[in-house]
Amino acid sequence: MSDIAGTKPALRWVVHASVIFLVVLWVVPTLGLLISSFRTADQIATSGWWRSLFPSEQNLTLRSAAPETQVLDNGVYVIEGQLFGDDQQATISKWGISSRDVGAFEPGQTAELRRGGTITVSADGEYRMENTEEFTGNRGPRIFVTAELPPEFTFDNYQKVLLDQSSTDSMGKAFFNTLTVTIPATIIPILVAAFAAYALAWMDFPGRALLIAAVVGLLVVPLQLALIPLLKFHLNIGIGKGYLGVWLAHTGFGMPLAIYLLRNYMAGLPRDLIENARVDGATEFQIFTKLILPLSFPALASFAIFQFLWTWNDLLVAKVFLIDATGQTTVMTNRIVELLGTRGGNWEILATAAFVSIFVPLVVFFAMQKYLVRGLLAGSVK
Repeated sequence: MSDIAGTKPALRWVVHASVIFLVVLWVVPTLGLLISSFRTADQIATSGWWRSLFPSEQNLTLRSAAPETQVLDNGVYVIEGQLFGDDQQATISKWGISSRDVGAFEPGQTAELRRGGTITVSADGEYRMENTEEFTGNRGPRIFVTAELPPEFTFDNYQKVLLDQSSTDSMGKAFFNTLTVTIPATIIPILVAAFAAYALAWMDFPGRALLIAAVVGLLVVPLQLALIPLLKFHLNIGIGKGYLGVWLAHTGFGMPLAIYLLRNYMAGLPRDLIENARVDGATEFQIFTKLILPLSFPALASFAIFQFLWTWNDLLVAKVFLIDATGQTTVMTNRIVELLGTRGGNWEILATAAFVSIFVPLVVFFAMQKYLVRGLLAGSVK
């Protein structure tokens, strides 16, 4: 039944529900990644990001103060202290002095140390060690505690990933390497494709239809087929181990979509506008720069979004065409893969590196997303 005034068809509700589902499906993991990037390793290991605002129970391995801090009190050597920091509030539920039984004692109970003496741990982390003989050794004994800790958020992960260049987890260099690859690899194909799209849309020359058909055909050709031949060609001419090679590779792989998208948009522009400019004596270059480019900004922005996201998130092309054993040209996607291999247990570092990697594409997308639909739908209707 057709739409009736004041009512909504059932299909519209299905569309709305589907959109909401897709938005939630995308937002929830991104939000979880953002929250995890500010959490500590212990909190990530013990509770999910959705419980980040609530206290969590953690198993911690701590040490008492060194024997050099002991004092003699009425013929008994005593070491006292606090297992947690002065600004950290925690409640111990169980504790132990052996890794085989980390919950052997309740708070307030006393345990016999293997090297002699006793230790008593209270619920707030205060401890007292006593021995009739002097404590020896360079470090205090380990104390295993099960404690409920308040939520904790930190910027240390971002400082380590972005600013600490001495750290093996640093991604600062990889971040700028990715910008070095992405910005030229987005601008170059737009410049070249804009000229080609204008020629295919408004200039008559032999073979134009065949060129348009070839561009459409290249859209379905997988780039993996061209990787090895193109890499051999780059190596033969000496550009296969640096930025120039990866710029040209991204330009070639992105050119068919750019020409197709821009050509459809330019072909939909009013013909009278082009003809009047020619009658007024404007050259093809003047028409292209003064009329076509300003009017084609939505299509240019649409392709810029696609090309930027693809090159920023690319791993395959960067691995093939950025051959660098020293790591000076490593991009962020490759750096994250390396972290997965070497730091598979440091989820706080991986979460921070992953969110840094998606932050810039998010900014670019939301800044230009209003042009995306306009550019994609251009040329579809008259």
